[in-house]
Amino acid sequence: MIARTWRGWAAVATADDYQRHYETAVAEHLRQVPGFQGARLLRRQEGGEVEFTSIAFFTDLAAVRGFAGDDYEIAVLEDEARRALSRWDERVSHAEVAVVL
Repeated sequence: MIARTWRGWAAVATADDYQRHYETAVAEHLRQVPGFQGARLLRRQEGGEVEFTSIAFFTDLAAVRGFAGDDYEIAVLEDEARRALSRWDERVSHAEVAVVL
């Protein structure tokens, strides 16, 4: 299994907007990808900013490509996400899941 990890930051005022976007549009998109195995959105407030970490799980890199395309290390952000976030990682990291408890 492959974990796809990405981070984005939002002002406190728009953080809930991003979370709603993730819970609806992102979730809907991911659920349609063959090989999608689940996701987690982590949220941490630090000062006037909220950091989000998305970890999505896929069976293999072919499934990741099914979500993100051939250049799968580039972040996938819809316009609604770009409006809610103040900044984000342009690149995404991938790692093999070694242990599941």
